[in-house]
Parts: sequence; C-alpha cells; structure tokens
Amino acid sequence: MNEPENCTPWGRRLSSAAIFVLAAAIVLGALHTAFYGVYDDTLVRVGGLSLAVFLLLLRMSAAHPRPKLRQGVDVGLGLVFAASMLHYASIAELLETGLWFPEHIDLVYGLAGLAVLLELARRTVGFPLLLVCLLTIAYGLYGASLGETLGHAGMDLENLTLTLWYSFEGVFGRPLAVVVDTIVVFIIFGALMEGLGIGDALLKLAVRSLGWLRGGAAHAAVLASALFGTVSGSAVANVVATGVVTIPMIRRSGFSARFAGAVEAAASSGGQITPPIMGAVAFIMADLTGIPYLSICVAALLPALLYYLSLFACIAVEAQRAGIERPDRASLPSLNRSDWAMIAVFSVSLLIVVVQLVRGVSPALAGFWAVLVALVFGLAANPQARSLRVFSRAVRGAGDASATVIIAVAAVGVIVGVMNYTGIGLRFAGAALSFADGSLFLSLLVMAAACLVLGMGMPTVPAYLVIILVMGPAVEALGVPTVAAHLFVIYFAVMSAITPPVSLAAFAAAPIANANPLGISLVAMRISLLGFVVPFVFAYSPSLLLITDFSWTELLWALARLGLASWLLATVFTCGIVGMVAGLLALFALVSPLLGLQLGGAVLGVAALIARHKGFIRATSPCGGVTPAPCA
Repeated sequence: MNEPENCTPWGRRLSSAAIFVLAAAIVLGALHTAFYGVYDDTLVRVGGLSLAVFLLLLRMSAAHPRPKLRQGVDVGLGLVFAASMLHYASIAELLETGLWFPEHIDLVYGLAGLAVLLELARRTVGFPLLLVCLLTIAYGLYGASLGETLGHAGMDLENLTLTLWYSFEGVFGRPLAVVVDTIVVFIIFGALMEGLGIGDALLKLAVRSLGWLRGGAAHAAVLASALFGTVSGSAVANVVATGVVTIPMIRRSGFSARFAGAVEAAASSGGQITPPIMGAVAFIMADLTGIPYLSICVAALLPALLYYLSLFACIAVEAQRAGIERPDRASLPSLNRSDWAMIAVFSVSLLIVVVQLVRGVSPALAGFWAVLVALVFGLAANPQARSLRVFSRAVRGAGDASATVIIAVAAVGVIVGVMNYTGIGLRFAGAALSFADGSLFLSLLVMAAACLVLGMGMPTVPAYLVIILVMGPAVEALGVPTVAAHLFVIYFAVMSAITPPVSLAAFAAAPIANANPLGISLVAMRISLLGFVVPFVFAYSPSLLLITDFSWTELLWALARLGLASWLLATVFTCGIVGMVAGLLALFALVSPLLGLQLGGAVLGVAALIARHKGFIRATSPCGGVTPAPCA
C-alpha cells in the first residue's frame, strides 16, 4: 500500500488512518454479511460501492506524485459521489415502495454518480472497460436508429438513468450483490493467507516436492503458483507475490530469463481456473447459472489438472533440451515445524470450505469459517504475524483488492443494464448464429476471439460477464451445456492475461525476469497452448466436466486425446519443420469433433513422438537454434 507523498507527517498519518478505516469497514461489513446474511440489499450494495469509491479515491490521491493537483480532482470526485449517495439514501425508501417519480435533479445526481464510477473504472481496470461501457451507453441512447437487426425500441436519458442507477438492474444489480455478499469474503481469505506468510511455506513445499526433478525449480514454481493462485484471485497479484522468488530461482537453474518469466505468468494465470476459489469468478457463475458452486468446482477440476500437467511436460522437454541436470537433493530447502504448521493451516482452511459446501452451507458462510480458522490457527502457528503492522497490511490489502473488484463489477452493471433493457444479447446471439450458419465450431471461435480481445487489460470477472451475457445464449442454443459454455468463456478470459499485445501477467513478470514482456508473452502462450485447446474439447465432450451428459467412454477418450496433445504441445516446437507440421496436424485432428480425424490424429501424433524418441527427428530450439543452447 503506497503512503502519501509530499505531505506533512500529520497529513500522512491522517490519510493512512482514513484508508485503514475504510478498508476495515469493507472487511467487517463483508464478514458480518457472510455470517448473518444480507439484512438490507440496498444498504449492502450501495454501501459497499460507496466505501470502495472513497477508499480508492483516497488511496490514489495519496499515492500520486503531484498530490495537490490530484487531490483537488479527487476531492471534487469524492464530493460529487457523496452528494449522489446522500441523495440516493434520501429516496431509498420510496424506491423500494415504487412510489417514487423522478425529477430533473434526480437525473443529475444519478448521471454524476455514474460519471465518477466510470472514471474510477478507468483508473483501476483500464481504458478497455470504460470504452465498452461508453459504447454500451451510446447504443442504449442511439441504438433505436440501427435498423431491424441491431436496433431496439428506444431508451432515452431518463430511462437510462433509472435503469442503471435507480434500480437493481444496472450498477447495483446481481453481479455487484454477488461480489459484496460472497466474493469479498474470499478476497479477505486470500489477503489473510498472504499476511500470515503461508505463501513462503507453500513455496518451500513446492521446491522440496518437485525441486529434485530435471528443471525442478520451474516445476516447483508451477506448483507454488497453482497453490497460491487458488486463493489469490488475480494472475497479476500471483505473479508479483510468488514471482519475486520463483523467477530468479528458475533462472539460476539454467533456464532463460524469458522462459522463467513465461512459466510464472502461465502458472499464475492457471490459478484462476483451479478449484476451489477460481479467482472468485466461480461464485458469479454459480449465481448466473443456478448451478451449485461445488458442482462448478468439480467440473473445473480435470481441465485444470490437464492444464498444469501440460506445463510440467513443457518444462521437462525444455530442461532436457537445454541440458539442465537434476539438482542435488541435499541442496533443497527443508521444511521446519513452523512451515508444516502453516501448510496445515492452509490445507485445513480449504478443507473447511469444501466440507461446509458439501453440508449445504452458503459459499459466503463457508468463506467466513475459513477466514476464522485461518486467523486463529495462523496466528498461533506464526508468532511473527502477531503484530499491528502485519494486521494493518492484511486489512489494507483485503480492502484495496475488494474495492477494485467492486468498482469493476459495478461498471459491468452498466453493460448488463443496457443489454437487459434493449435485448441486445438475444439480438447479438441471433446475429452470431446467422453468421456461423448453425456451426458450433465457428460460434466457439467467435466467442474465443471476443474473450481474448475484451480480456486484454480487463480482469477475468468483468471480461467473463460481458462475453457470457452477449455470446452465451448463442452457444447454448447450439447444444453446448450451460456449464461448458460458461467455463469456455472463463478459460479464454484467463488466457487473455498471457495473450499479446497487452498480456498483463507477462508485463508483471517482465521486470522481475529482466526480459522483454512481448517475448515472455509469446513463450507463455506456447507452453500454455493446452489452455486454448481444452475448452473446445469439453464443449464437444462435456463428460470431461464430470457433471453433465456423462459417459465413461467419452471421458476416457477425451483424457487420452488431451494427454497425447499435452505431450505433442511440449515437443512439437522442438522437432524441426517436418516434425512441427506433423505434430500440429495431429494436434488439430485430436481436438476436432470428428471421430475419424481424432483417430487419425492419434496415430499421427504417436508416430511423431516415436520418431522424435528414436532420433529420426532432430530436436531443435523453439527459438530456431539447435539444442542445447537455451532460448534467449
């Protein structure tokens, strides 16, 4: 958390205290709601957004290098938003009874609040989300003139303001409710894990477990990032938290700087598709689909395991190609009693979540008990965490991360509100079906491309919401099960974090690895290709998700194909031109929906691997050089 600059000591203390108080209010409010339930929807949603806005404004103003100019702007934004919220509070009872009739001043307050929200969305999430929101608003106001295909019945400024600000269909809609009711509790859980120092213990466990393998440092980094990523909720946060240790460790073992950064970026991104937390997006998915949260975790399990197995395969092949030897077991770090205690705290806390969910407890209450157990036993196991400084840092981290998610999802509410009012989602789905001419494969390609484009520079949750609301109905209309369609979108929204040109996870890893971010992004894409492939497989073979249209034959055949595909992806770029062409043809055939092509791909893939193993295909560098020189 940045401290205020160019301020007097009293000014810094006052600003720091205010930030802590606002963060603590978010944390305590979320824990109270998780334990006792939602007492008042309006209070929880509007109050949660208000706390998030004021916290981020204060934190940004304090951290800006020109505080006087920036503070003037931020104070103005804060006063405008405060006036809008006070006005909302004055008419809240009338809104609930339906006896309220808007006047001109109501529209002014509502539009002012929307403007502040969109400005904060620009600052915290980035320009892409702001652009999508503005285009959506423009469509709502002027889309009636777009003709029969994309036009709608009309939406004037009053209807826009009433829908987006003064109802539960827009900014304060269901997505925001899920965040403040459920997701914030798990953000608190992740911040607590970090504050207790559990990440260090998990890293030592990963190194001790896998460090003895060839290229063991990279294997350990994948395991550590996967474990920490299950609770961190953000690929970038995961890279920053674990990458400062894992990336230098990977480089010291003999891998290139670019490969080290790519491994961390790919592994950290995978944390958002790994149960049970899944970057908090699973909670919104459960709310949108009505599918139990635990069922979503079960559905996501096998694809996530296959993704990480593919990363392990790529690391093993690269280590062999680069001539990296197995390290001496005696050089690996040992775990002391304190480390095992922290690992036990982590394991028991996650087990509490699973057990509570199996018992039928709400995800929010399960998260509450996990936080409580982690706090009590974590403080008992780690005396160094028993300090006001650690407590303050954890509360601030939880409040800041929660506020960022709240702002992002509230901004997505603008898109949701306009789409529901105008029906553009159904129209777009119809247009997509017409364009694809009933082809499921083309529809999936369109949805995948949209996820990658919109996900660039945008967190997983808003990217997922935008795409699934627009394209979800079209894909489901072609016979894809609901859970498969939603997980498909989640996968490509997550993969956008390593997709150029934005690739946020790669940019986060670049300064740590001291390598070019675009180069890291390209290598990360190469070793994560299974993450781009497996969604197409479970769209056509939903048995892979275990909870829908299940068939043992389909499941075993899908696992066999993806297992072979994982090894092909690990080796295909090191087999020369002929081997690479044969491997890619086999790969595409393996993931195609046609059984004949799948069988042909399996035969060709096995033949390519045998030829490489026998030496008929010479191993080369994926960067174009010949082994054993590693890629730069």
